[in-house]
Amino acid sequence: MTTRTFHSLPGLRRAVREICAAHPLPSDNGARLLLSVSQVAAAAFDAGGPVRLEVFEQSGPGPEKLLAVTLHAGQAPAAPRMTGLPLQGQATPDGTVAWRLPLGEGEDSPRPAPPAAQRIAAPTPGPAREVAGAEAYAAEIAALDGDLSAALSRVDTLTTHLHQLKDELAETNSGVLALYVQLEERDERLRRAHGRILRELEDALRPPPITVSGLEFAVHYAPADTDAPTGGDFYDWLLLPDGTVHITVVDALGHGVRSTRSALNVTHAVRTLALEGHPLESIVARTHDILTPFDPDVMATVLLARIDPATGALRLANGSHPPALVVRADGTADYLEVRGRGIGFPLPGSDSVLADTLHEGDLLVLYTDGLTESRRDPIEGEARLVKSASTHAGRPVHEIPTAVAEDMHTVVLHPDDTLALAVRRAGGRKS
Repeated sequence: MTTRTFHSLPGLRRAVREICAAHPLPSDNGARLLLSVSQVAAAAFDAGGPVRLEVFEQSGPGPEKLLAVTLHAGQAPAAPRMTGLPLQGQATPDGTVAWRLPLGEGEDSPRPAPPAAQRIAAPTPGPAREVAGAEAYAAEIAALDGDLSAALSRVDTLTTHLHQLKDELAETNSGVLALYVQLEERDERLRRAHGRILRELEDALRPPPITVSGLEFAVHYAPADTDAPTGGDFYDWLLLPDGTVHITVVDALGHGVRSTRSALNVTHAVRTLALEGHPLESIVARTHDILTPFDPDVMATVLLARIDPATGALRLANGSHPPALVVRADGTADYLEVRGRGIGFPLPGSDSVLADTLHEGDLLVLYTDGLTESRRDPIEGEARLVKSASTHAGRPVHEIPTAVAEDMHTVVLHPDDTLALAVRRAGGRKS
């Protein structure tokens, strides 16, 4: 603790400035302390009495340190008035005022006192200049105090404005956050609604499941563009008047809704021709002849299958499409190759019709090239498809297409619409 007694205001002011310079005290607090100490001590000096100043550092309520400054002005005619002081303190009726100021952070060593040239010194007394010097000094001090008070008032105003701006910014941020949450909720509702619409549209475009005694059917479809309900990969299945099942698999050129239109045109034309009883070997070429006059840009590969549920007789026609895969009940697997050219290709049509038989437990897999060419190597993809289909052939048929697609798409270098359709002749295998 440091205690000093003063008999004049100039000496007290010099001491307060030295205290502020010697301790890591923020400059605005130092200025307020100087003005407050001077105003409280002025009344005691006017009454002719000295004042005593005590200074020491103490620990604050937290990790910070405080500078405790106590002014004893016992000769003042009345208790100090705290109103209007730049720095509020704790006053007692006996003329004592105490201030507790937080010390600056990160300043561990005392700051040096200001150079002598920067200090305001009291006038040198002399016979001829004593009165004039004192009056000039008092006027200078009053002017400095006025300037300092005005500066501190400006600081207080700016601080108030800063707090107001921070409050307004906090309110704005809160409003922006609330708006962001609302937009996110709205977007989520829109995404859910969009997803429902796409699923409903896809369900409307896809043919409904068919139930045929002796045959089990399942299909998996995934568009390359997740924002589109369908792509150019399409399928159709129906029971013909003669009791056979007709299946069409189409892969129209392109992706998205535009290719969907071409694929729908192809499946509708094929369905019409099949119901009219046209021979299987002529349907690909006749579909080309029907569609190209009003859709000259159409290009699509087609695979057609006819299955007799009673006997298992299988007939295949092909227009530039990947071959069907059959996995026998004994575990062997074969690709059923049929040559031909697709719709929109030169010389369209199936070169022949391949005849085979599905025995009990045999699995027929029809697909589009998005299943086997995801790694840009169709030969490697066909080998992987044989392995995957053989692995999953004993599962319930409704699980097989999706399980095969998951195996084939563990690595996708060439995203494309994907269709996998499975037909199994009932019996022979345990599901």
